[in-house]
Amino acid sequence: AHACPRLPHPPGPTIMTTMTPEGLGVRHAFAEVNGLRMHFVEKGVEKGEGPLVVLLHGFPEMWWSWRYQIPALVEAGYRVVAPDLRGYNDTEARGPYDIDTLRDDVVGLLDHLGADKAIIVAHDWGGGVAWHLASTRQHRCEKLVVMNCPHPVVFNKALFSKRSQLLKSWYMFFFQLPFLPERMLTRGNGAGAVRALRGMAVDKTHFGAQELEPFAAAVCKPGRASAMLGWYRAAIRAGLRAGRDGHKSFGKYETIVVPTLLLWGMEDTALGYEDVVPGTERFVPGIEVQTIAGCGHFVQQEQPHEVNRRLIEFLKRRHSQVAPVAPAASSAGA
Repeated sequence: AHACPRLPHPPGPTIMTTMTPEGLGVRHAFAEVNGLRMHFVEKGVEKGEGPLVVLLHGFPEMWWSWRYQIPALVEAGYRVVAPDLRGYNDTEARGPYDIDTLRDDVVGLLDHLGADKAIIVAHDWGGGVAWHLASTRQHRCEKLVVMNCPHPVVFNKALFSKRSQLLKSWYMFFFQLPFLPERMLTRGNGAGAVRALRGMAVDKTHFGAQELEPFAAAVCKPGRASAMLGWYRAAIRAGLRAGRDGHKSFGKYETIVVPTLLLWGMEDTALGYEDVVPGTERFVPGIEVQTIAGCGHFVQQEQPHEVNRRLIEFLKRRHSQVAPVAPAASSAGA
């Protein structure tokens, strides 16, 4: 792991001054994928004229999480698609929310877009989906970039064996309660969700009330809060079942050999770097890890210039796939 020095901000319109969904100039669309009506936005070159980048958001977010990356990627020559994942914002709020279903939603979106594969860029829960996609449907991934989300096997082990990470993950167990977490997110017209976003940022420049208003509106749409929490409820059930069964039910994860970058904001109060990042190389032997000091969990929103610089440098770089070291990496020995 290493931290790259910060360079001067690049010139041009990479970061917009007026951050509103309307001002971003994206096209809104819907697709029927995996039995679900999914909303997504897209911008950039037409199909076949540039590499496709699919951006997967986390909790408690939506496609707007990528407001700083979309124009930068388009400027760099990419076709960009950012969906609202299952149960979020304008995508249907309907289960199930198990990781295989969430992965298949992304596969269905790629099919709808006519893409054999795509560059997958993901954060938080979107990162969990991305790890699973790259581990089980690797042929659909051109490159993989994950931000502040650990590999699921490494995280599962840390959650049930390291007290420090267990304490940081208290909210995951709170989310198992009925009704109360939904009220927390939606109270004050979504102020709970906004408070969660702003509260985890070290530099709150990009976390003003007006800029975060789309998140507040999204979480208050009918059924959305319960759907978003449904991801956590399904994950905890799966994790407890895996722990009880000696990890046998947690499944197998293939060694990831596509070029992979893990970007990590080091002031993440929900995920401890030392608890959940070391050991990732077992499942991704060629992984590149870059850290950003003084930055919280929502790294792509808090330090967009820095994230965009590193992201585009990685995507533009020529890579060779790493030869797989084993046919499968199982959680059983993690």
